[in-house]
Amino acid sequence: MRIHFQTLGCRLNEAEIEAWTRSFRILGHGLAQEPEDADLVVVNTCAVTQEAVRKSRHLLRRAQRLSPTAKLVVTGCYASLREEEAHSLGVDLVVDNRHKDRLPEIATRELDLHAMPARTLAPDGCGLLSRGRQRAFVKIQDGCRHRCSYCIVTLARGEECSRPIADLVAEIDRLHHEGIGEVVLTGVHIGGYGRDLGSGLPELVGRILTETPIQRLRIGSVEPWDLDQPFWALFGSPRLMPHLHLPLQSGSDTVLRRMARRCRTAELEELIAGARAVVPDLNLSTDIIVGFPGESDEEWSQTLSYVERLGFGHLHIFGFSPRPGTKAADLPDRIPAAVRRARSAQLQALGRRLKRTTLERFVGRTFPVLVEARQPDWEGYTPNFLRVCIQAPKHASLEGRIIPVRLEALDASGEALLGRPTP
Repeated sequence: MRIHFQTLGCRLNEAEIEAWTRSFRILGHGLAQEPEDADLVVVNTCAVTQEAVRKSRHLLRRAQRLSPTAKLVVTGCYASLREEEAHSLGVDLVVDNRHKDRLPEIATRELDLHAMPARTLAPDGCGLLSRGRQRAFVKIQDGCRHRCSYCIVTLARGEECSRPIADLVAEIDRLHHEGIGEVVLTGVHIGGYGRDLGSGLPELVGRILTETPIQRLRIGSVEPWDLDQPFWALFGSPRLMPHLHLPLQSGSDTVLRRMARRCRTAELEELIAGARAVVPDLNLSTDIIVGFPGESDEEWSQTLSYVERLGFGHLHIFGFSPRPGTKAADLPDRIPAAVRRARSAQLQALGRRLKRTTLERFVGRTFPVLVEARQPDWEGYTPNFLRVCIQAPKHASLEGRIIPVRLEALDASGEALLGRPTP
């Protein structure tokens, strides 16, 4: 049978789909690139905002419309938080987050997939490389023990649970031997990795660098309060990429307290200054929530000034979305939608300016770039996660290679660099 996957939301959802793809292949199934060609559609949903919930429902209805004869399996945070609602949409199976690592096994048993008509698929037809993917996301843990006042994900994902180091080393070694050039470690609270196993993130990263030949290793979003001196020493390896996503959420200490965040602005500023001092070319991105309940004009001004001072290379901007079941959903002094939109526009403009400044800083230098795709020109990323449009012949065989590229200018959008391969 042929299976089509759909997802939205975080990199963790993407990592889970990659794992399910492999499991279904082991069971003898193939991948359908389009939902119309599928016997089974699996939708991995999100619920981080109300908009994500709306998009999750839309994905389910669209899957039913495009694949009326296919079985439909839904999982993820929306399905876990609103299981009855998901069932009411006419899906065939809901798999709660607590059991989603066993989704292929559960779907096979509950839907009797062995009895469905088989269709042939070329060998390796659903591997990452066949889908133009040179980077793989690897889930190292799930769940979070912290309870930020706005976050529904901790309720949807449950308690922290880490995967054993030996299993992760084996998976990353396999990905390397399959031709993957870069791995990204992801999870809900990856800075807390291993505390349920008596280990930690520095030990995991060190073992991966020592015991696998993976060419490039990235760390996904990590809370700043989890980072200590042993962590920064890991960047002495050129195979650990100098880019981190540190979710800030606000640049105002009073807002951070209402968010129940565990880090204050002065602490984070000191941490970032220290990191930049020891990690050359470090590029940092962050999350900002706009319009948190009670956010005054002064608090908003503090956030704008703080973000500009820290000079992030990229901003992920979210308007506050009250999630039932969280403390923030009951906070007074909601910010009007018009104010949230105006503040978001301010922050977006600042984000574009900061990104341009970051990119301009690297013009004239040469970096190794992992070439990922041709759309229509060759594209890839530097070690510190700057997107590069590579000016090279289209017939050149570059995909999947790591090549030296001289960065010559910004592209017209100001969102990427233009570069040429060097001898």
